[in-house]
Amino acid sequence: MCQVPDARLVRPTDAVVRVTHAAICGSDLWRYRKLPPSTAGVRIGHEFIGVVNEVGAEVTAVRRGELVLAPFKWSDGTCEFCRDGLPNCCPNGGFWGGELDGGQGEAVRVPQADGTLVPLPMGPDDPRLPAVLALSDVLCTGHHAALAARVRPGATVAVVGDGAVGLCGVLAAARLGAERIVILGRHARRTELARRFGAVEVVPERGAAAVERVRELTGGHGAHAVLECVGTGEALRDALDMARPGGAVGYVGVPQDGEGVDVRRFYRRNVTLAGGTVSGPRPRARTPAGRAVRAPRRLRGLRPNHRTGRRPGRLPVHGRARGPEGTRPPLNSQRRPSFVPPPPAGGRTTAGRRCHMASVS
Repeated sequence: MCQVPDARLVRPTDAVVRVTHAAICGSDLWRYRKLPPSTAGVRIGHEFIGVVNEVGAEVTAVRRGELVLAPFKWSDGTCEFCRDGLPNCCPNGGFWGGELDGGQGEAVRVPQADGTLVPLPMGPDDPRLPAVLALSDVLCTGHHAALAARVRPGATVAVVGDGAVGLCGVLAAARLGAERIVILGRHARRTELARRFGAVEVVPERGAAAVERVRELTGGHGAHAVLECVGTGEALRDALDMARPGGAVGYVGVPQDGEGVDVRRFYRRNVTLAGGTVSGPRPRARTPAGRAVRAPRRLRGLRPNHRTGRRPGRLPVHGRARGPEGTRPPLNSQRRPSFVPPPPAGGRTTAGRRCHMASVS
């Protein structure tokens, strides 16, 4: 471990944020497992909340002393991709860490602060902040996986992985109306949490045994929707194999090993593969002239699904796809989850469960 220079303003569009809350992502741990060691060292962390210490001359969306949340990639909020709801594809954006400041440091220089930072309507000592921190990555990523896998009312869903993203995938699938959710995982504490969130079966097997078990549970056909929330080639292959003909796989696990997938595994069964990265909540996009733009209709907030009694309480991401009952959401829909503060602390609240969930990332 070595010291790095203190975060400071470099461009007039920068802000410096003092980190108050940070989370550890599974991808952060790859440096200690799969990836080769770095002699120069790497800054780590892309899930954080903090207080704005300094702002550049051109920053207008946030001010000093304001509490803000950062999504796991920074973006300018003005390019055509940002305006289309894809800030993760912003040509003027980038990821935290590496040579840039990481969210697990004391402070972070935030490029493109106006298009990146989301002001929070609470103080830095608010007890709900550990739950709100899930909005920086895992809650939005689980939601994205469910949309990519075309989860819909009445569907059977298999979630590969019992980490924080997998658990958020269970929450999203239940909220979108899935009739049956199967969680694939081996950690008793996490799978029990998944049951509380809406899962009805737990499959601890892996590989071919896991695929066979999911098929047994689904009458030999497989799941309508599969959420791949691990990031290994093996997990993706299993996900494709356990999808039923005409089903879909939403993959959001950051690829760890780069292993390819034989398209013949799903070509003849008409299985759809979609997913990738998705940024967390962000400020309203602005045109280069500074005018706020309204998000496209397919990106606006979803309304809560009231059809299923298994909905696990109020979530900071709203409901289901617009349109006729049972309509599948479009594969490329990247709906921006809008921030809604969880209920005040006390008792068994959904916020408390999200806080627990974030702790097992």
